Amino acid sequence: MLCGYGGHVLRVNLENGNIVRERTDPQYVQKAIGGRGLNSNRMYDELDRNVDPLSPDNLLLLGVGPLTGTFLPSAAYTTISGKSPLTGILGDSAAGGFLGPELKYAGYDQVIIKGKSQRPCYLLITDEKVEVRDAQHLWGMDIWQTTASIRRELGDNAVQVAAIGPAGENLVKYATVACNNSRMFGRTGMGCLFGSKNLKAIAVRGKGRLNVADTLRYADLCRRLEKGILNHPEYDKRNALGSTQLVTALNKIGILPTNHFQKGVCDYADRISGETLAKKYKVKNKSCFNCNIHCSRYFITKEAEGEGPEFETLCSYTSRLGNKDLRFALRMTSYLNRMGVDALSSGETMGWAMECIQRGLLSKDDFDGLDLRWGNKKAIETLLEMIVHRKGIGEAFAEGTRSLAQRFGKRTEKYAFHIKGLDMICGDPRGIKAFGLTYAVASRGGDHLRAEPFFELTERYDEAERRWGIRDIADRLAVKGKAILVEYTERLALLTDCMTMCKNIGLSMDLMNPDFASELLIAGTGLKFTPEKVNDALNEVIDKERLLNIDFGIDPSEDTLPHRFVYEPLREGPSKGHVVPIEQMVREYYKLKGWDENGVPKANKR
Repeated sequence: MLCGYGGHVLRVNLENGNIVRERTDPQYVQKAIGGRGLNSNRMYDELDRNVDPLSPDNLLLLGVGPLTGTFLPSAAYTTISGKSPLTGILGDSAAGGFLGPELKYAGYDQVIIKGKSQRPCYLLITDEKVEVRDAQHLWGMDIWQTTASIRRELGDNAVQVAAIGPAGENLVKYATVACNNSRMFGRTGMGCLFGSKNLKAIAVRGKGRLNVADTLRYADLCRRLEKGILNHPEYDKRNALGSTQLVTALNKIGILPTNHFQKGVCDYADRISGETLAKKYKVKNKSCFNCNIHCSRYFITKEAEGEGPEFETLCSYTSRLGNKDLRFALRMTSYLNRMGVDALSSGETMGWAMECIQRGLLSKDDFDGLDLRWGNKKAIETLLEMIVHRKGIGEAFAEGTRSLAQRFGKRTEKYAFHIKGLDMICGDPRGIKAFGLTYAVASRGGDHLRAEPFFELTERYDEAERRWGIRDIADRLAVKGKAILVEYTERLALLTDCMTMCKNIGLSMDLMNPDFASELLIAGTGLKFTPEKVNDALNEVIDKERLLNIDFGIDPSEDTLPHRFVYEPLREGPSKGHVVPIEQMVREYYKLKGWDENGVPKANKR
């Protein structure tokens, strides 16, 4: 018996209806651990590098961690992967909630989907059977309606549903997938990938059991992590505010994107903050499966209700676009979640347009007459609906910021804040240097979650010297040692993704590392996951993701940041005068990875 793991891999061909159930190979998973690692390795081994992302031959993969569904706190995530419709390179996105544990209880560690159904369909996965069901009656529904309809059809409210909305059906390149209505697989267009296969949803119901190899030892390790969470100095704030605490925190250090990163200090931050959200509109806390932080929030206003928003959505539809109205941002959150649209990518397309109009590069005539001034709520709402349904200029916006800037030209590319086609998150890298390096080298594009080097914000100088021998690593404005921090946290970020744990716990709260993970994996699975084998697996996955992207066509010139962050110093606030010396940092990072000057892993790793 394979402990910890579900024990099987499911292969589904939507074109011919062929369904194959394979046993999970212990040797294969030891080289990938699970989750993102399992998906990335599978893509490396099986995906045609030249495949069009919207082709039926593109792979759509769901990966779950080896301990997901057990009593390991926060091990609730699922990773969805494939060649990204938005970027054309490695794409993946992870979400918590309850889908991952349910997939494990049904007996699966990975689902591999290929082909395109002739008609809209949904995939039903249970212990007893797997079937492709008709979904024509669901096509056109939003995510909440789809979830409710499938549960009603199956007569079981415990069924876990990952669904797309109209944006995914209409192949918006940054469409999302949602489980539990509001837990979003938000980045790189995995909802578009669902839509390209005529796959409306995946519904899962598992009634099986998971076994661990050493029950008493495993329980003791899980209790240790649970205590670490509860006793953490950030527990109370994370419980009360979740990631929305970052509006106030980032504004204080001058890196809260305001008017499309023109400023890092927002003079109305208190009106849009997580504290104000909690005080005025939060009605209860919510949690992913078996997590004791309960950091998510459910809000109700006169116009809307829903779960969230997380910081990135909140910032994307407030300060990034010059909007001071928190209630409007909450209404947009509900709409984004129901329609299935990435807040970051949609917000960046609008921020780009607003700045281009401000600078006289484009006018409202270029955008179907929409008055895209900072904070114009009517224009934002109208354009978002046009994007979802690909109406008028929404057709161009649905392709993403990089495509928009290429279409309009006229020097607008300078204000398109993406890296490798993926739009940047809401943290100005000029005041957080390690994050800037992370954005530049992340394997899925302009992303912080591939490393999330949170340590540079802690000012724990003595600990930095003890761990790495460089005090400046704990200084967000310093450059020295940041490549070391990124290389280290990159492995930890992947580790949490492979175990499908929450990064807020495993990485930002600094509660997971290869040694502790090794203990958990050995006690949970019975496999010989020594710390060395864990690190070897992590390094191999990172190298394979890089080699995949090289095969997809990236080159070292793309390991950089948009012009503003390298050449335009912040003009005010605590990060005033700073830019990111990205070329120097990237060279140091390549050297640490053992890659050549072009960022290519050693040939013998192929």
